[in-house]
Amino acid sequence: MTYLPAFRAIVIREALRFVHQRERFIAALVRPLVWLLVFAAGFRAALGLSITPPYQTYITYETYIVPGLCGMILLFNGMQSSLSLVYDREMGSMRLLLTAPLPRWFLLFSKLCGATFIGVLQCYAFLAIAWAFDITAPAIGYLTVLPALVLAGLMLGALGLALSSFIKQLENFAGVMNFVIFPMFFLSSALYPLWKMAESSELLHDICAANPFTHAVELIRFALHGELSPSAFLWTGIAAFVFMALAIWGYDPARGMVRRKS
Repeated sequence: MTYLPAFRAIVIREALRFVHQRERFIAALVRPLVWLLVFAAGFRAALGLSITPPYQTYITYETYIVPGLCGMILLFNGMQSSLSLVYDREMGSMRLLLTAPLPRWFLLFSKLCGATFIGVLQCYAFLAIAWAFDITAPAIGYLTVLPALVLAGLMLGALGLALSSFIKQLENFAGVMNFVIFPMFFLSSALYPLWKMAESSELLHDICAANPFTHAVELIRFALHGELSPSAFLWTGIAAFVFMALAIWGYDPARGMVRRKS
């Protein structure tokens, strides 16, 4: 009976923090909308993309990059939520949370679920705006994409948690965010298919194929069209588990005590 109130309190705290940061919501929507409405035409013309594989029906380039931009929203949201963890740790509130008489993994997972919930809401707001511009997906896709968004959000949020456990100063985390976000986004299938990347460089293709963000984007892309990609689901789940394990290990108080003594 202790776990549910604690989980609800942590999630509500994350939601209230987001409500009080309206600029964060606007920035989360403006960034992908700029890519969708401004850069999409230039990318389509420059790359000469004809998006057919691995889909059964032809889709436009704007429709193709919508899942990648949803992944961008989840990626930035996961990193910003982890940035707040570093801030809370400097202010002392994170220390109070982690000293609660509950398992550390449960407290971290609760914060991760709160951040994922916010990211999913942002993605649906973005999909609604895209729909208003006649960039749509099959009707069933807006329902089937929900589990994919949740799993991708958990994976990317766990990555941010893992990074925040190893970075002790707020200024350093901002630099690491840029070092992680942009390579993960551009070295993925968010903006262009892997088969198009292979035409340019086999090495870049292999790097993109090994990028966990690529599998998260493909999971969202297939789910948005009412399909399931088993390989993307498997690798996204494995990456989420690994990143969460790293975060739990990084926030281990015994490990921190050993480091301070040394």
